Amino acid sequence: MSAAGPGTPARTARTPWKAVVGGSIGNMVEWYDWFVYASFATYFASAFFPHGNPTAQLLNTAGIFAVGFFMRPVGGWLLGRYADRRGRKAALTLTVTMMSASALLIAIAPTYRQVGYFGVVVLLLARLLQGLSVGGEYAASATYLTEASAPARRGFVSSFQYVSMTLGQLIGLGLQILLQHTLSDSELHAYGWRIPFALGAAGAAVVLWLRRSLVETGAYTEAAQEQLRPRAARPASEERGTIRQLMQHRREFALVMALTMGGTVAYYTYTTYLTKYLSNTAGLSKSDAALVSFCALFVFMLLQPFAGALSDRIGRRPLLITFGVGATLGTVPLMTALSHAGTFGGALLLAVAALVLVTGYTSINAVVKAELFPTRIRALGVALPYALANALFGGTAEYVALWFKNAGAESGFYWYVSGCAAVSLVVYLSMRETRGTRLTPAGVSAAPERATV
Repeated sequence: MSAAGPGTPARTARTPWKAVVGGSIGNMVEWYDWFVYASFATYFASAFFPHGNPTAQLLNTAGIFAVGFFMRPVGGWLLGRYADRRGRKAALTLTVTMMSASALLIAIAPTYRQVGYFGVVVLLLARLLQGLSVGGEYAASATYLTEASAPARRGFVSSFQYVSMTLGQLIGLGLQILLQHTLSDSELHAYGWRIPFALGAAGAAVVLWLRRSLVETGAYTEAAQEQLRPRAARPASEERGTIRQLMQHRREFALVMALTMGGTVAYYTYTTYLTKYLSNTAGLSKSDAALVSFCALFVFMLLQPFAGALSDRIGRRPLLITFGVGATLGTVPLMTALSHAGTFGGALLLAVAALVLVTGYTSINAVVKAELFPTRIRALGVALPYALANALFGGTAEYVALWFKNAGAESGFYWYVSGCAAVSLVVYLSMRETRGTRLTPAGVSAAPERATV
């Protein structure tokens, strides 16, 4: 594989899989720690809140889950700026350090019985720190994988971001299934839920060591070299990682928010919320619901590289449009059918069908966003609008779903997801194709880059 573009170091070109693994394995641990909160919420909800209605307890933990999302725009701004100014590698190292600390906080958090609501404060602080970390991790990982890959394989390589995200969630679910078969229900509620957070903290520490050996991308290195000129000789348009520069790309900023809206709601509906939905609505046991999620997510993970490679051949828009149409028209019947899926096989089939649709978004959304911005503000341009859309729509998806259920109008949530997908579909139909975009320090160009794959 040849270099990804002008200025790419030879060692980066010769070792693309080192870049993929280095960027992805940290992303995996980041999202393992992020999603394990949702996976084990049914067990630790009663530990931090007074005994009562189980749905009310889940609403409280879902509220804290959503609060974590509202730190993501702050993390997107601070760490996106950091990645554009200090480098993708530096940002990737910082985000995984923060995630390790937050996972450790949850692992040792005291319960309501021990210290009252102080345990909730610790839990909230940990989630805020996780939100800050993940807000920067997405953009740092997306820009690193995009810039480190050859132009003709950008979709394929960047799809490993969601491979690693899903693998992190699968590890969390797999651990949950293992603990369900080795510990009693009372042991899981008492202390077993702390195990995955302790393991997440240890895993992040290992990744921190691995990420220190990553090679910086050629696109960032070229942009950084331009900044070595005297400040007086550089126009304001060449500033890196600033809001002022980002506002020169207001259309792309709004585009990222709009194209993320439907995708993030659908993604969190069929991933983090699915296990609760199957046990709380469809009537499956917690262990069966977890196993359905695990199997469906495994298929989903395998699909990502194939869809990413397909986008390198036919473009990004066809996949996004397929997702938009499928999610707009298919959410209500799929969710309705899932609510009546009383068997493992039926629930699995429907869950896989839903995640096949979502693949049209997840496999390429990172590369599409990265291709919209110039190198000097690429991380910030990806991070901030994406984090805002996730805070408003992705982070609240589970809370909105439980609110509708608690109000006795659960089907209203199905229409809410369809409506969000419809808004994004309009954007997919009107946006330009980004495949073939040149990644340059000064800007983006529709002229295709050439590379030998």
